[in-house]
Amino acid sequence: MEIVTDHHSASRELLQRVDSAIKGNPHLCRHQVFCQEESGIVVLHGRVGSFFQKQMAQESLKRLAGVEKVINELEVDWMASVQPR
Repeated sequence: MEIVTDHHSASRELLQRVDSAIKGNPHLCRHQVFCQEESGIVVLHGRVGSFFQKQMAQESLKRLAGVEKVINELEVDWMASVQPR
């Protein structure tokens, strides 16, 4: 067991877990979602194609250890769901 005493290391580790949760969500593939974190508060930025996807991004982070609050500033852009493959 490793004890992390450096806040930056703990923050970086939490952001990695947040990133993995977003990338692992099948409803968010092919969308650009960015996040910032400070003291357990995660802010989501970017664009998604529907309100459902916006909610799924938030829901995928709610149960992550270390996340105290999620501020969802994702924009819904209907054209974001019509991307060339």
